[in-house]
Amino acid sequence: MKKHIYCRHCSDYEVQFFDVDSMDIMWHGHYVKYLEMARCAFLTDINYTYDLMREQGYAWPIVQLNLKYVKPARFRQKIRVNLAVVEYQSCLRIEYDIIDIASGSRLTKGATTQVAVALDSGEMQLQTPRSWCKAVEAYAGFTPSDLP
Repeated sequence: MKKHIYCRHCSDYEVQFFDVDSMDIMWHGHYVKYLEMARCAFLTDINYTYDLMREQGYAWPIVQLNLKYVKPARFRQKIRVNLAVVEYQSCLRIEYDIIDIASGSRLTKGATTQVAVALDSGEMQLQTPRSWCKAVEAYAGFTPSDLP
């Protein structure tokens, strides 16, 4: 069954010198940083940043991260991080594709899952806060699911 994509977002970056190894290839651990930058850009666009999450009493830790490296990203390469929100009501699940802007070829595929945790009690929330759902649903690119 095909996953429903609630919304998409993309961010463009240039691979920096401090992210590559001696062969000018991006070190594998730095790909996570680019996913985080793209996710923060998305959160800024929906006006629901980590600062607001904290003000509302929630932390949103990553509980799962998956990466599949297809081709290496290289120093000064222009890349695009395409982000797709595939779950937002029980958790925040995002799938990512990092692509080379010039050729359109996929470099890396990834996914993250975050959950809302109440800061006062440390308890994981079984549903995301209603304010979060409203922010996602108000995003211009939001597409509701046709499933009940």
